[in-house]
Amino acid sequence: MPLTKVLITVKTYPTLSAKYDELVCTAGFLEDGSWIRIYPVPFRKKSYNEQYKKYDWIEVDLVKNTSDFRPESFRLKSLDTEIKVIGHIDTKNNWEERKKICLRKIYKNLTELITEAKDNNICTSLAVFKPTEVLDFYAEEVEREWDQNKLNKLNQLNLFETVKQGKFKVVQKLPYKFKFKLLDNEGKESNMMIEDWETGQLYWKCLARHKGDEQKAIADVRKKYFDDFSQSKDLHFFYALLKHIITPQKILL
Repeated sequence: MPLTKVLITVKTYPTLSAKYDELVCTAGFLEDGSWIRIYPVPFRKKSYNEQYKKYDWIEVDLVKNTSDFRPESFRLKSLDTEIKVIGHIDTKNNWEERKKICLRKIYKNLTELITEAKDNNICTSLAVFKPTEVLDFYAEEVEREWDQNKLNKLNQLNLFETVKQGKFKVVQKLPYKFKFKLLDNEGKESNMMIEDWETGQLYWKCLARHKGDEQKAIADVRKKYFDDFSQSKDLHFFYALLKHIITPQKILL
């Protein structure tokens, strides 16, 4: 089978899956501009050369993820499948090249998007959404530690051990969920959770800079995502709906 070429635009913060491993969900675009989701990816166990960044082009051997009904969902042929980074799209000319691929279809109405997601003939689960207005960005406190049963299972399966890196330590769990409050083009309000890897990394960096003061760290994250990003009239979101149910609490990747 030929390798699949994917432009990476989404990489979520790592989580522990139901199968007791640390995994990342990745999404992006094929060369024809259609969406694709790649899950699961044991990202932090991949070699340095395989650890792609946003807007990298990769080539990888993929197969349909038959455990996921969403049409965009694929998985690595095996968890050991090699990922080749073959290029990168920069931000020249006001993101011109990125926009050509990523902004071919833009949704501005949440009702339309959710209707398509529920339609068995369409099943839209990944999309580009442009809000009319960003009302707020805030943090909600959640459980601070990973489920102990999953951590125990990781130990039992010796998944902390890797050949190249020695002892593998599971990523630290984020103690907060970060969310946007948005309006669509009909005034419909929605709270969307952001699960982006970079958001999590930013929080930890800010926390270290403020010597453990969580509220100051949250304020810094809010400044970047609300004060800075939301002022852009060209702001778009990569939007994903939940796997099994559609609820008012959508997921923003």
